[in-house]
Amino acid sequence: MFEFVSGLITMGFVVAGLFFLRFWRRTGDQLFAAFAVAFWMLATNQALLVFVRIPIEERSWLYLLRLGAFTLILLAVIAKNRRA
Repeated sequence: MFEFVSGLITMGFVVAGLFFLRFWRRTGDQLFAAFAVAFWMLATNQALLVFVRIPIEERSWLYLLRLGAFTLILLAVIAKNRRA
């Protein structure tokens, strides 16, 4: 059941990334590109949690990808607010 739900979450992240990619193509705003990349990073993280199959204690390094995605979003929002 964990694999099924994890697949749904991964698919949701990929679809959200595709929506932001479409908005980026339409507007050219770098904030949308950053959101698209961040959501794809989150999708990769979720997929790796299922496919790597390592014990819970030893997979904390996988969450660095999630940290990178949230950092990218934070930096993109800060950059957007500084330009305005």
